[in-house]
Amino acid sequence: MKIQFTKMNGAGNDFVMLDNRSGSLKLSRGQIAKVCDRHRGAGADGLLLVEPSDTKGVDFRMRYYNSDGGEAEMCGNGARCFARFVEKLGACRNRVSFQTLAGVIRAELDGPTVRINLSEPAGLRLKEKVKLSGGEMEISSLNTGVPHAVLMVDDADQAMVGPIGNEVRFHKHFAPKGTNVNFVQRLGGNSIRVRTYERGVEGETLACGTGVVASALISHALFQVASPISVKVQGGDMLEVSFRREGESFKEVFLKGPADFTFEGSMEV
Repeated sequence: MKIQFTKMNGAGNDFVMLDNRSGSLKLSRGQIAKVCDRHRGAGADGLLLVEPSDTKGVDFRMRYYNSDGGEAEMCGNGARCFARFVEKLGACRNRVSFQTLAGVIRAELDGPTVRINLSEPAGLRLKEKVKLSGGEMEISSLNTGVPHAVLMVDDADQAMVGPIGNEVRFHKHFAPKGTNVNFVQRLGGNSIRVRTYERGVEGETLACGTGVVASALISHALFQVASPISVKVQGGDMLEVSFRREGESFKEVFLKGPADFTFEGSMEV
């Protein structure tokens, strides 16, 4: 089967975008992994499909799959790309709403920049002691549509993202689903830097939208870093997280950043 696709990236987090409004595309986990393979496919951190919504008042449904072919609840950078892709299809103009497994996302488009809301974060846990092979570490965590662990570091350049990220991702403390893992450095003022080990990609990516949000909110909870928070990701881009704190909860959480087209193509799957 030949598919037509568009390649996009959100702050370096890259995706294959497919128009499945007809419902005719039925890709297996193996086929999705093949498309995302960087040597034998189009290459991507994940794959997104545009599908019809079955919820009144919501424009579309977003299906998101990690590069291993497994479906995930949500992807912040992918959601921004999804909005611009739908605009390119001529199916929306400045605003669009879409279902995800983590709730309904509403996006506002302003050229290459997209601002999205996120579902209300849940499960905030701060400075828990977790035993790793190299010793005990303090890890905070929050679900921003998908689960995220946050480790505060003095220097993100020196963070052992691969080995420590992999160990935390599969640690029994975060069983059974595991977690994404973020290494966060405070830059001063309302700015932080984030590097992320992504679950399903099983390695570091240049950016992770839900990870950026989790890192910003936990930075606020731990150090009172004020909204809006500027976040520098590994790809060099700056994202912005804004929110309102209400007691122990976070309300009106938004993520703003770029969503860029890379190329279009077709391939056999």
